[in-house]
Amino acid sequence: MGEEEVKLVGAWFSPYVHRVAWVLKLKGIRYEYVKEKINNKSSLLLDCNPVYKKIPVLVHHGKPIVESLFIIEFNDETWKHNPILSTHPYDRAMARFWALYIDQMLLESSKKVLYVEGEELKKEIKQVSEAMEVLEGMLKGKKFFGGEKIGFLDITFGWIAIWLGAIEEVAGFQLYDPRKYPLLHNWKNRFRELDEIKDSLFPKEKLVRFFQKYRHASTKATKCDNIAII
Repeated sequence: MGEEEVKLVGAWFSPYVHRVAWVLKLKGIRYEYVKEKINNKSSLLLDCNPVYKKIPVLVHHGKPIVESLFIIEFNDETWKHNPILSTHPYDRAMARFWALYIDQMLLESSKKVLYVEGEELKKEIKQVSEAMEVLEGMLKGKKFFGGEKIGFLDITFGWIAIWLGAIEEVAGFQLYDPRKYPLLHNWKNRFRELDEIKDSLFPKEKLVRFFQKYRHASTKATKCDNIAII
């Protein structure tokens, strides 16, 4: 597989981009990484994703695939070795369901706590708590969401390992209590130590600085520009 055949358009701060990069690394796929600027969308991004205009975008043999969860499935079906998704139809369907649910309940709400206030803030914090409880229950009797080794859901939820802590620091309050969610805490530590993962993580302080700038810009704007995170 030549590098010119696979391109990943993304940015260092995006958990969605890292999901795709982790899968490519787990499968040993060489690719060209194309950096996208935060507030100056490139012609490549706009051409490849004219509908949402967001990262990540995977370009395979000149054909773009968008949305991180779809890209992960595409990668898994294109390169069959080191499978990420189960081969069982029911398990695959449930993995898709939980991935979308947790993205809506946990990832989106975690981002919003950086710039909402009052009753809206309480609502987002409640959704985060409910999602954490779901994740804790899903880990009973398992090392990873995928069982004994990482799978689709581990990759999907992997952002919790570092992004959530940075968001908490900037927001000024705790969203994730390791004493309340011991299984999730142990999973997070195992995930961070995987060879395919740990080399791609960066100092939390760098993310904190980014989220501080993002929060400042978001509170001044009438509408948050999603490319800043996505």
